[in-house]
Amino acid sequence: MDWLVLIIAGCFESGFAFCLGKMKEVSGTAYWLWGAGFLLCLALSMLLLAKAVKTLPIGTAYPVWTGIGAVGTVILGIVFFHESASFLRLFFIATLIASIVGLKLVS
Repeated sequence: MDWLVLIIAGCFESGFAFCLGKMKEVSGTAYWLWGAGFLLCLALSMLLLAKAVKTLPIGTAYPVWTGIGAVGTVILGIVFFHESASFLRLFFIATLIASIVGLKLVS
């Protein structure tokens, strides 16, 4: 169950990065709404991470959390912000995913 909580926390980390990206593109009310989304995702991500580390080792949970957030943010950047999807970029994202899975397997 705590691994699921950690995965959801990592998704919310991607969510707050996505909100930051959207804040760059808008102004006025939309800027503040995306800012509120950023704060909400940030708070939920941190709270869920704190819950997960009650039973998971911090040395495993934190890298997995940041890795999920990084992978999710790259995917969101490619899909929504038209960032590069070069072979090398995707290769290194794949190695990051493999590292996350490896940490799960040895914990």
